[in-house]
Amino acid sequence: MEFIGICLVTSNVCALTEFYTKILCVEAEGNDVHAELKTDGGNIAIFSVEGMENMAPNSMCGAGYGGFTISFKVKDVDLEYERLKALGVEFVMLPKTHPWGARSFWFRDIDGNIVNFVSMVKKN
Repeated sequence: MEFIGICLVTSNVCALTEFYTKILCVEAEGNDVHAELKTDGGNIAIFSVEGMENMAPNSMCGAGYGGFTISFKVKDVDLEYERLKALGVEFVMLPKTHPWGARSFWFRDIDGNIVNFVSMVKKN
């Protein structure tokens, strides 16, 4: 089995797509119902609630927004933090090094999902 991507369901495909293209520095293809962003580790699909319901009626019953944590491995956490800070991103967790050797920071997308930028640091 191979993981190929994730689909985020939103009430505003265009706004969420714009957010992710800006923070991930990637381009997107799509429209106001569905968009696709290609990353090195898999694709991020962004789909409207209405689009999901059209594909599978009642599939969105009880579903909400903002319940995911999405992690991206980056080369330099501190450089990415400074870049996103300059874009006005509000952070949930400032950059810190964890006991297991990861350095990361968290922020939220416009639907409330946590986005984790992480890199491994050398252990002493």
